[in-house]
Amino acid sequence: MGVWNETEVVEFVFLGFSGIPNSHLYLFLPFLTIYLVTVLGNLMIFTLIQLDSSLQSPMYYFLSHLSCLDICISSATVPKILVNFLYQRQTITYSQCMAQMFFLMSFTETKCALLGIMAYDRYAAICKPLHYSHLMNPKVCTILAFTTWAWGLLNAAVHTALSSKLHFCGVNQIHHIFCDIPPLMKISCNDAHINQLATHIASLFVGVAPFLFTIISYVFILCSILKIDSTTGKRKAFSTCASHLTVVIVYFGNGLLNYNRPSAGYSLETDTLVSTMHCIIPPMLNPLIYSLRNKEVKGALKKILESQRKGYILSRKQ
Repeated sequence: MGVWNETEVVEFVFLGFSGIPNSHLYLFLPFLTIYLVTVLGNLMIFTLIQLDSSLQSPMYYFLSHLSCLDICISSATVPKILVNFLYQRQTITYSQCMAQMFFLMSFTETKCALLGIMAYDRYAAICKPLHYSHLMNPKVCTILAFTTWAWGLLNAAVHTALSSKLHFCGVNQIHHIFCDIPPLMKISCNDAHINQLATHIASLFVGVAPFLFTIISYVFILCSILKIDSTTGKRKAFSTCASHLTVVIVYFGNGLLNYNRPSAGYSLETDTLVSTMHCIIPPMLNPLIYSLRNKEVKGALKKILESQRKGYILSRKQ
């Protein structure tokens, strides 16, 4: 359990898995599998984009950033969960909690902005094809990508600083599986009004704004696709958006469930499931979505595997 004085907690206890007897026995392997698939899958996508000349376009440049973000998001939570399973305890120090919250918020908020930028890229490619090379030139792409990272870091720094001002009066049990703002505000004993206000404002700019921007982009994209005469042209245009649209639906859909909770809150079991579906499962799914639905990625993967196979055969002959 935690060690504290009257106003300060130095250790938190996660209760997210407390309803599952012997959770360390049943959940360690699934979570380890999810983490390995996430890291290896996203590394594969990132490596393919760097090695294959056919993937040197703005869409895949942003996809490489998305792959990095998915590795970072998973690494902010899952390793600590795995360590707790190994040691059969569900604890985290105060400083580790603040650090975990900072990095998790930074990466998830960057991802929201990046998905909006990726929607704009698809809008420019389909609705403004003659101006696409100008609108999404390498300099613009670099500025947009790194602006999303800076925005996420800045916003996370503000929220972490505000959260560090919370007092917990000896209460150290978090009804969650990792550190996040809502469960920390729930157990704080001082006024969290400023934290709540900052969270609501941030949700508008970091969550709702990119989501609406993405929706609006796809409304214009759909209108442009419907104007294409040939069925083949329509199918080809939509296929370039299908993977991104699937990722957007999965990510923002789970985010909606995670951060727009009923006033009474979820049960502990439901809360654990929703948190897992929002921060742990999507980073694993994204490489699968892009590798299964994207012909260029599948083609690049086949070329790499074929070259590796030929190299292996030649080495055996020698």
